[in-house]
Amino acid sequence: MQLFKAFLVGLFIACSGIISAQSFEPFQFVALGDMPYSLPEDDVRYERLISEINKTKPSFSIFIGDTKSGSTPCSDEYNQKVKAYFNQFTSPLIYSLGDNEWTDCHRPLAGSYDPIERLDKLRNIFFNTSKSLGKQTLDLTRQADVDPKNKKFVENAYWVKNHFLFVNLHIPGSNNNFERDERSKAEYYERNQANLDWIQSAFALASMKGYLGIVFGYQADMFYTPTQATHAESGYRDTLHTLSKHTQEFKKPVLLIHGDSHRLIIDQPLKTIDQKHVVENVLRLEVMGAEQVQAVKVQVNPKSEQPFSFTPILLRQNMSLPRP
Repeated sequence: MQLFKAFLVGLFIACSGIISAQSFEPFQFVALGDMPYSLPEDDVRYERLISEINKTKPSFSIFIGDTKSGSTPCSDEYNQKVKAYFNQFTSPLIYSLGDNEWTDCHRPLAGSYDPIERLDKLRNIFFNTSKSLGKQTLDLTRQADVDPKNKKFVENAYWVKNHFLFVNLHIPGSNNNFERDERSKAEYYERNQANLDWIQSAFALASMKGYLGIVFGYQADMFYTPTQATHAESGYRDTLHTLSKHTQEFKKPVLLIHGDSHRLIIDQPLKTIDQKHVVENVLRLEVMGAEQVQAVKVQVNPKSEQPFSFTPILLRQNMSLPRP
């Protein structure tokens, strides 16, 4: 407990410079992910989407993972291409890792890579500073910088905007890497505990500072089947239970943003731990992806009881189609 209190004090100090400049004015950000999948055709569409996002001038964008399909090679060259795309965003870009970038890289079509080696490489390429990606950067509080027990997890971070706490987590698809062999399961156990610690500290900090809400960004569709909240072999059960417990205690608005299933969904899927009731202060936004190279603009009004509203950014697939 003393270690956790010391961690919170360090986290408060790390965030205090950012917090002092906060206001209660409305703002907007963009959520997207699971793209580009069909190469090279989707490169053009993705570039158009980035251009359209830049025109909206969001406070930042959140990319929730899967920078490619599971059958695209997980090469260093492709990762550098992804980073170059991220740095075309005018506003800050915050990135959460997906399964196609590393857990699925053992597949022959993905290059038969060692997933753990690919994860280490991703951490070196995308998370080697305390700042976001994008032409304009955002200072992030990384778990590795404030939690000595979890110094490996540079990809988990916090930032604050107008009294809302934003948290990105490393929760990928493919059952959160809780599969295949004992080596992958060992990786899961360590990272899963780091994620649970990060979630707990997020709610503790938000309660201590009186934040108006929390937004979590991660990749996996943890609501794909009901058993993911209950089955012993689920890589998401612990996370869903932790979120359920703390969101009910927090009582303020919480938004979960993810991809993975490639459908636009806005709903209330989180249930109490006994799975009998919906946790009503939690919304889920699942963003489009794969064949739909699109995004969602999220408006946040700190003065509203329900602060979140959503506007899809829908670009035509064929640029030659006539406008209505």
